[in-house]
Amino acid sequence: MDETKPAQERTIGQLVADVSHEMSGLVRAEIALAKTEVKADVARGAIGGGLLGAAAFLGMVAFVLLCFAAAYGLVEAGLAAWAAFLVVTVVLLVAAAVLGLVGRGRLQKVSAPQRTIVTAKDSVAALKGHQPNGA
Repeated sequence: MDETKPAQERTIGQLVADVSHEMSGLVRAEIALAKTEVKADVARGAIGGGLLGAAAFLGMVAFVLLCFAAAYGLVEAGLAAWAAFLVVTVVLLVAAAVLGLVGRGRLQKVSAPQRTIVTAKDSVAALKGHQPNGA
């Protein structure tokens, strides 16, 4: 006879099974799309990261050469070589200390993402059937 039943005659179990099958297919399709997008982004990110690494290396080399030039400039100004290099070293150490202290102060002001933690706990509670914190 008729192999397909009208929608009115389907049982709840069949409807739930169909919804589950459709949701599973949808999730698989979304994951496949995400993988495709992420692969392209990762490739661009890797190239960008490599270029930034090369720039950082060249910047460090230039900085070292600049420090030598500053020290030799002090030697040409009449300072002994050992004193010129000592002055440059002390200036660098003071700059490093100031930057370190400022960075440490900024890091101490960083806190955990409170709203995210609350909403995650609410989501878990809702999935378990409990009342969320906000209600």
